[in-house]
Amino acid sequence: MRSAFVLFASAATAKVMDRVASVPKGWTEVRQASPDDVVTLRVGLPQQHAVALEQAVLEISTPGHPNYGMHLSRDQVRSYTAPTEKSVSSVVDWLVQSGIQPSVNNDWITFNADVKTANDLLEANFAWYQYEQGGSPKLRTLSYSVPDELSGSIDLIQPTTRFGQLGAKKSTIFEMQVLEPVEEDAVKANMAVDAADCNPSQITPTCIKSLYNIKYTASTEGNLVAFCSYLEEYARYSDLQTFERNYLSQATGQNFSVQLVNGGLNDQTSSDDSGEANLDVQYILAASSPIPIVEYSTGGRGPLVPTHDEPGPSTNEPYLEFLTYLLDQDDSALPQTISTSYGEEEQSVPAEYALRICNLYMQLGARGVSVLFSSGDSGPGDSCIRESDQAPYFQPSFPAGCPYVTSVGATYNVAPEQAVSFSSGGFSSLHAQPAWQADAVGAYLGRIGSTYSAYFNASNRGFPDVAAQGSRFVVVDKGRTALLSGTSASSPVFAGVVALLNAARKSQGEPPLGFLNPWLYNNSAAFFDITSGYGSGCSGNSAFRNGARWNATAGWDPVTGLGTPDFGKLLAAAAPGVENA
Repeated sequence: MRSAFVLFASAATAKVMDRVASVPKGWTEVRQASPDDVVTLRVGLPQQHAVALEQAVLEISTPGHPNYGMHLSRDQVRSYTAPTEKSVSSVVDWLVQSGIQPSVNNDWITFNADVKTANDLLEANFAWYQYEQGGSPKLRTLSYSVPDELSGSIDLIQPTTRFGQLGAKKSTIFEMQVLEPVEEDAVKANMAVDAADCNPSQITPTCIKSLYNIKYTASTEGNLVAFCSYLEEYARYSDLQTFERNYLSQATGQNFSVQLVNGGLNDQTSSDDSGEANLDVQYILAASSPIPIVEYSTGGRGPLVPTHDEPGPSTNEPYLEFLTYLLDQDDSALPQTISTSYGEEEQSVPAEYALRICNLYMQLGARGVSVLFSSGDSGPGDSCIRESDQAPYFQPSFPAGCPYVTSVGATYNVAPEQAVSFSSGGFSSLHAQPAWQADAVGAYLGRIGSTYSAYFNASNRGFPDVAAQGSRFVVVDKGRTALLSGTSASSPVFAGVVALLNAARKSQGEPPLGFLNPWLYNNSAAFFDITSGYGSGCSGNSAFRNGARWNATAGWDPVTGLGTPDFGKLLAAAAPGVENA
C-alpha cells in the first residue's frame, strides 16, 4: 500500500497557501539561498472551538450576564484553542518525513529547516532579498504550498512570503521636545504654585489625577500592571527615580520589574531611543501608584507588507512572540492590566497574521487581562491610499482596530478638553462591528450621514473606544526633561486608571474587569464626553483637497471614543462602595 507521506509529497495535490505576484516595491533579490541556509518557520493550526471561545469571552465580559466575571484558566483557554489530534499528527508526520523535528505548542508548530528541505516541503523558492534603504537581507519566498490533504490542518506558515526588515521604531509618539534647564525649572515652579492646576502646555502627574478625579490609593497586594517595550526600547531606573523626585514625590522609591521575552534585553545604558518606554512607566505610575509595574521587553520584529506609509524597513512589533509567551504563563503570573503604545497601519500587516494576533488578545481577555492600545497618531490616515487598488481610503490602525483590545485616543487642553489633531481613529477593514458598540457607533454614523462614506466600512469595528490627555507630557528621558506628545501618552494613563479599578474590585473579592469594552460601553455615562476638536490627516492625497478630519461630537466619535475617564463614576460602577479617597 502506498504511504500517505507519498501523497503528501505529490506536487499534483499541492494547494498554494499564499503568493506574492512580484517582488514587493523597494526590494530586490540579492541571490538564491544556499541549500544549507537555515530558516525558522511557525505553522498556525486551526483551533477546534474558536467560535465557542469568542462566545464565552463575550459572556464573561458582558455586565448582567450570569457568567460575567467568570474568567477562564490557562488550561480552559487551551482546550478551546487546541487543534484536533489529527491536525497535529498530520502536520508533525509531514515534517518528520522530511527529517524535521518540530516543536508543538497547542495550536502552533515551530520548526527549523535548511533551505533545500523547506523548498521541497513547501514548493517554495527561498532567496535572499534586500531592501533598497538598507538593513540586513531577508530569507523569503514569493509563494508557498502545502499538500491538499493538509490544507485543512494549516491556517498559515510564516514568515514565508512576508517581506520585513529591521528598522527604526514605530511607537505612537507624535512629538518629543527636550527642555532646556531654564524651561525645566519653569515646569517645577509652576507645579509649586498650584499643584492641582492643569497647565495644558505641560501635563504632569498631579494634573492627570486632578483632571480625572483620581483620589483612590490601591493596595499593592496581588495587583500588577504592565507595559510592553519593543524594538530595543528600555525604560530606565534612573530616569524613573528622577521623575519621582521632581514630579511625583509620593511615589518616591517605587521601581518596576522587567521580564525578558524572545531575546529581549534590559539595557540601562543603551544609546537607542528610550522615550517611549520611559513615558509608559512614568505615567502608569502617575495614575496607579503604588500598584507594582512590570515591563515586558520583547526582542524580534514581526512581518511587514510594504505600503506607501510603511515601505520598510519593518517596524511591525513581534506581538506573536510576546503573546504566546504571556499566554503560556501561570494564571497567577498574569498582570490584570497591560498597556501598549505601538502600532501601525492595519493594511501593512498580513491579514491572517492580524486576525491571529487579535485572537490571542481575545485569549488574554478570557483570562481576565485588560489590554489597552494607543489608537495611533495620524487622524484618519497619512497617505490615505489603499494598497490593493490605489484608491483613496481612511487607514485603520493595527492592533487598535482589533475588537478585543481597548483603543485609546488623545485629547489636549482643559476646561474643556478637546480632541487633539493627531489622534487616530476610524473603522477596521478586517473586523465586523461588535454588538456592544452598535448603538454608540450607530448614533455617530446617523449624525454624519454619507460624509466620507466611500472611504471606510461603516459596518466594521469603530475605534478608539476611549481617550485621555496625550499632548506635552513632562517626561524624564536619559536624565533630561522633555515634553512628549502622542497616543503613546494616553494609553498608559488610561491603563493606570483601569489598574486602579481592578485593584478596587480585588479589595471586594471581585474578579478583574478583563476584556473591557462591553463594560465600558455599558457605562458610557462615566466618561467626560469630548465634543470639540478633531483628528486630521490625508493632507497629501489629492482626493481630499484640504485633508480630511473626524470631528469630536456628543457621544462616541472616531477621535476620542466615549470620552475621557471620570474616575469617581468609573469606580462606583466597577466597585460599588469603594470610596474614591
